[in-house]
Amino acid sequence: MTQILLTQLAVIVIYMTAWYLVSRALTRFDVADIGWGPGFIVSAVTAAAINESLNPRAYLVMALVIIWGMRLSLHVYLRNRGKPEDARYRSWRQEWGKNANIRAFFQIFMLQGLLVMVISLPVTSVIRAGRMPFTILDAAGLLIWAMGFLFEAISDLQLVRFKKDAAHKGKIIMTGLWRYSRHPNYFGEVTLWWGIYLIAVAAGAGWPMIIGPLTITFLILKVSGIPMLEKKYEGNPEFEEYRQRTSAFFPLPPKS
Repeated sequence: MTQILLTQLAVIVIYMTAWYLVSRALTRFDVADIGWGPGFIVSAVTAAAINESLNPRAYLVMALVIIWGMRLSLHVYLRNRGKPEDARYRSWRQEWGKNANIRAFFQIFMLQGLLVMVISLPVTSVIRAGRMPFTILDAAGLLIWAMGFLFEAISDLQLVRFKKDAAHKGKIIMTGLWRYSRHPNYFGEVTLWWGIYLIAVAAGAGWPMIIGPLTITFLILKVSGIPMLEKKYEGNPEFEEYRQRTSAFFPLPPKS
C-alpha cells in the first residue's frame, strides 16, 4: 500500500502542477474545478498500473470513478465556458494580492491533489485487494452509487436548463430535485462516495477506509460546499424564504 500511495502522490503532484500551469496561462484559478473529477481517475489508474493483477471488483470501481469523473469535468467545463472566473476564486485572488499565484499553487492545486488521494482511499484499497466473491454489500454499494450519480447528474442538468431561460436571471431554482434539497447535486456526490466505500468494505478493505467518504462529506457540509455557496445569497429575501422551507442537504418534502 505504501508504494502505491507514494506513486499516486508523485503522479498527482505532476497532474495538479499541470493544471496550475494552465491556470497561469488562462489567468483563472477555477480550472481546478475541471481537474477535480479527472484527478480521481488519475489516482485510480495509477494504482491499477502498478498493481500486479486486478480483481473484477477493481474494474467495477474504476468504471464508476471514470463515469463520474468525466461527467463532472465536462459539466464544469461547459458551465464555465465563456464566463469570467468563478467569484470564489476571484475573491481569493484579490485577498491574496501579490502572493496569489504561490498561494494558489499550494492552497488550491496541491491541497486539492491531497484531498483526491484521501477521498480515493476506498478505491485504492479495492484495486489492491485480492480476488473475493461479490456480496450483497457490493450490490448495495452499486445501488447507492447509482442513486448518488443520478441525483448529481439530474440536478446539474436541471440547474443548467433553469439558468438558460432568460426569465430566470437572478432567480433561484426551486423546482425538480431542488424542491426537496437546496443542494441535491452535493447530496448526490456525497452519496456516491458512500456507495464506493461499501464496495471497498466488501473487498475486505476494512473500516479505516471510511476516512474517504467522511472527508468528502465534511468538505461538502462544512467547508467548501454548502457554506461557501450559501454565503453569497445571505440577505437575499427569495433565498431566505427558500431556506426556511427546504432541506439543506437530504432530500425531504418541503415545509409548508
